[in-house]
Amino acid sequence: MANDDVTPVRTPLDVDDEPAGQAVSVPDAGDTGEGKLKMIVQLVKKCLGVKDIASMRLSLPASLLEPIPNLEYWHYLDRPDLFAAINDSDDPFERMLAVLRFTFSKDLKFIRGKVCKPYNSVLGEHFRSHWDVLPVSYPSDPTQPPIQHLYLSEAAARSSYSALSALSPRKAISETASMRSGRSGISTVSGLSLLSKGYSTPATPGRSTPATSPDLFEAELDAQMSNLSLGNINASKSGDLIEGEEIPALADRPRVRIAYLTEQVSHHPPVSAFTAYCPSRQLELSGIDQISAKVSGTTIRVTPGNFNKGAFVRIKGGYGAGETYQITHPIASVNGILRGSFYVTVSESTIVTCTGGPEGGPYYRAIIEYKEESWLGRAHFLCEGVIHTYTPGSREHEEWTKVKHVPRSRIVAVFDGSWKHLIRWKRAIDPDSSYATLLDISTLHVIPKAVRALEKQLPDESRKLWENVTNKLMAKEYSDATKHKLAIEQKQRDDAAERKRKGQMFVPKYFEPDLDSGIPTLTEEGRKALEEELKEEGPYPLESVVDGVETP
Repeated sequence: MANDDVTPVRTPLDVDDEPAGQAVSVPDAGDTGEGKLKMIVQLVKKCLGVKDIASMRLSLPASLLEPIPNLEYWHYLDRPDLFAAINDSDDPFERMLAVLRFTFSKDLKFIRGKVCKPYNSVLGEHFRSHWDVLPVSYPSDPTQPPIQHLYLSEAAARSSYSALSALSPRKAISETASMRSGRSGISTVSGLSLLSKGYSTPATPGRSTPATSPDLFEAELDAQMSNLSLGNINASKSGDLIEGEEIPALADRPRVRIAYLTEQVSHHPPVSAFTAYCPSRQLELSGIDQISAKVSGTTIRVTPGNFNKGAFVRIKGGYGAGETYQITHPIASVNGILRGSFYVTVSESTIVTCTGGPEGGPYYRAIIEYKEESWLGRAHFLCEGVIHTYTPGSREHEEWTKVKHVPRSRIVAVFDGSWKHLIRWKRAIDPDSSYATLLDISTLHVIPKAVRALEKQLPDESRKLWENVTNKLMAKEYSDATKHKLAIEQKQRDDAAERKRKGQMFVPKYFEPDLDSGIPTLTEEGRKALEEELKEEGPYPLESVVDGVETP
């Protein structure tokens, strides 16, 4: 007999993908700084009291948008070299350290680049890309930081890194650099103009955009961000990029490929699914992206949506076979709205929990606690945290969301610092020992992705879908860009109306509809798309894939 008290699981696909009613909009006041600020203030006023801005139907003038699709902009592989090295150690504690390093680097775009508004994704839109990287190397001494090889700058100047001390601003860096020399600017052409045109090398027409090509450096994301959006006090200005000293000697060293696929599976609420796969290192990263946003005072407060359970790192083989690391998302706030100078602060906690793996443990869990910023003075972007053990099957640890909640007997290591600069750590067993560097974020830059040329892309693939809008924005023809944007939005409404007339529901192409676990499952088409991306031509030799490893 059915239980009438049981509530069926609700997925985003159960919700109407295009709600009734007129979209909220603001008139275009022009591309000047004053005009943009006026539009932003008007938009904030319209959003006051709204429970979830992310679920509103907003139609913004194109001049307020950054010329990059949301699915391309919003991902967690800003430093894929750290992701690829997660499974390098046979010690589960050191693997947790590696996951923490990846966690601190996954949103580097918000440190290096501007806070911007990309295009809203439309239902069924998808994006795919890949990275060919040299994974970081780990010294035999676990207290030593990883050896980075790609997209680095000199460490930020600092007076000290005492516990929870305010750290000085990082050294500014260059927006263009040569991959060979690592020091000379090679072009005055915007990185985004190359991105939007689907660059391919003359010798290999149709090849994927060589984001890490030695012949052309496709600038990191903050360089891709054009002057279309308001300035950011944290954005890069000038200086030099450098490469690791071993780069010339490692020129022929095989690289590791990570393929990435994401699809917009719901429009209202906006929800996307993503999967990244690194077969040669037997690693997978996946999750459901959904945010909820609300105006709070003079800031926009951004929290994970109901379907967003975090990012999941799954180890398919090797030392950590069977381990899954769930990385939850903290709360972010966009500040500086009324000044027109945006910056991000983070609050609450990120929890990293390792499940699976060898029976008997040890089982590790980490808490990254972001410290509340003061209302007065400059932001310090401070955090502290612990790595502790927990007992599988027990729910006691679920209540431990802050450092002070964890019993001292459970703490294995402690760490602190600034999530925009340097994070240091030490083992708790020896309180008098010196701190070691976990990760110096001030040296890291976003590693650009490789994307197939536009002529190889499908009509609902992000860059192809938004091609006309991007071209018009790059040409500063904002009125025409808005017309193309409105045409895409109207087609989405027409498609939704047609599905409703036929009594049909939208069915994702690349991911299964059931998203309840927070870990999406690829369809046959999704697996095929990832396999194609893994086989794309590139300028570097690649590591061989482990026998028996298949696309997830």
